[in-house]
Amino acid sequence: QVQLVESGGGLVQPGGSLRLSCAASGSIFSRYAMGWYRQAPGKQRELVAGFTSGWRTNYADSVKGRFTISRDNAKRTVYLQMNSLKPEDTAVYYCSAGGGALGYWGQGTQVTVSS
Repeated sequence: QVQLVESGGGLVQPGGSLRLSCAASGSIFSRYAMGWYRQAPGKQRELVAGFTSGWRTNYADSVKGRFTISRDNAKRTVYLQMNSLKPEDTAVYYCSAGGGALGYWGQGTQVTVSS
């Protein structure tokens, strides 16, 4: 059974940092492009950062220079380091393997940036 388990969300003040983790089970880690998405209330889900099929990274313009996606293949884990957080980063963050309707999704972790 495929599972993606996120952790690391929480409440942080503006300017603070958080690191999200996504542990993947099964063989999906090496077979699918991994990425982080987020969905804020009343907004559509958007790609935050991800690996392409060639393991290159791509980022949403709104997080470039502040967020970094990385992976540990031995642990089958993807990370999202988020620095200089802003209130507009508040959302539920989802880990995905493959993305889209045919991809695999985690349960999401809440990130709230507020003073």
